[in-house]
Amino acid sequence: MTETTPGWLTTDELELARARMPILYVEAVPVRVDDSGEVTSVGLLLRIGPDGAVTRSLVSGRVLHHERVRDALLRHLEKDLGPVALPRVPASLQPFTVAEYFPTQGVTPFHDPRQHAVSLAYIVPVAGDCRPRQDALDLVWFSPQEAASPLVQNEMPGGHGVLLKQALAHIGCVS
Repeated sequence: MTETTPGWLTTDELELARARMPILYVEAVPVRVDDSGEVTSVGLLLRIGPDGAVTRSLVSGRVLHHERVRDALLRHLEKDLGPVALPRVPASLQPFTVAEYFPTQGVTPFHDPRQHAVSLAYIVPVAGDCRPRQDALDLVWFSPQEAASPLVQNEMPGGHGVLLKQALAHIGCVS
């Protein structure tokens, strides 16, 4: 089925673009914070990958043609966490890091066999009721210490575990 919404590429067009140029993504680490702004929990999506493996991941998706980064971030948060997650997108859209995914393993810690992608990564507090949608099976909340554990990190393919550790270090939850 072909998307008819402006900005979407057909499957063939997307494959051609992925083969020729980097694709821009946004990624979000959903967090719950207490009244003082300290992170109390980190939300990770549970998904089934193309190979049938169950993995954990962050909110992630492409930025469409003629779409603002802020709008893309909100769209993917709503798509993955549901319409009443109540995300608080940062006033400044400076990401905590930029992740470069390559189809060749080992260039960076980030790997995507489909493409070369550049991803702007954000930590986004959510205050509402999160109910995964689309291709996510569930959303599980972990303490920052649990999220940093090797067990959870090993369930995150393609470098998402590294990205999560960078997020946790950025907010002072791990060293």
